[in-house]
Formats: sequence, structure tokens, C-alpha cells
Amino acid sequence: MSRKAVALGIVAALSGAAALALIWRLGASPGEAAAIAQGRQLYAENCASCHGAKLEGQPDWKRLLPSGRMPAPPHDASGHTWHHPDGVLFRITKEGPAAVMGGGYESDMPGFRDTLSDKEIRAVLAFIKSAWPERERAYQTEMSRRERETLQ
Repeated sequence: MSRKAVALGIVAALSGAAALALIWRLGASPGEAAAIAQGRQLYAENCASCHGAKLEGQPDWKRLLPSGRMPAPPHDASGHTWHHPDGVLFRITKEGPAAVMGGGYESDMPGFRDTLSDKEIRAVLAFIKSAWPERERAYQTEMSRRERETLQ
């Protein structure tokens, strides 16, 4: 193995360790931090090509594409992802938006049922939520709490 490959491996490991340390300082438990780190990687592999490497979404995401479908929205605080409770976010990711929206809704986003496990979907969502400011996280947490109460 070349020195360059070894050096790149060390940098990658240190970057991951630094990210975990930062997440722990933000109040996440070690388990949550590990899920967020896993989610970051899974997001990069499965979501970033449409939703953006920085969660920024596609340009003009509120305007229809020529296909008549909506562009991929941002998952950062500028979007609407944080308006939805956990159950809705999970179903959209697992089954695709059409399964949640109904009424013949068409989307370019596939469901990830055959690509990601439930645990991996939760990790991706944990990563997305970790990027939100406190206000958006608190709002989304409350929406999820209400959703759970309604389902009981």
C-alpha cells in the first residue's frame, strides 16, 4: 500500500472521529452519534445526488420540472422536511413519496425499501435532523410526539 493511501486512510479516520466528537459535544449519546455518522455516509451514497451534498436540494425546488414533477427539496432548515413527523419521513424514505401522498402523485424519488434497512433509514433521518438548528429540531420533535400520541 502506498504512503498516500495510508495517509488518506488516516485522514478519513480522523475526520470521522472528529465528526463523532463534535456530535457528542452537541449532546448526542454515543449510540446516536454512531447512527448520525452512519447516516451521513448513507446519505452521501443514496440521497446527495438529488438532495445535495449539503442538504440544499435542487435549484428552484418549489417549481415544477418540465416532467410535471417536483424537484428534490432541501433537507436543511430552508426546506420543509422538518415540518413532518418521524413516521411520515420514514414512510416517504422507505416507500417513496407517492405512497404517502396518494392520489396518483408522481415523484422521481424511489422508495428505498429494497436498498436500505429500517435501521439505515433511521440513521439517514438522524443525520438530516442533526443538521437542523435547535428551533427546527424542537418543532419536528414536537410533531413526532403528537404523531405518536395519535397512534396510541
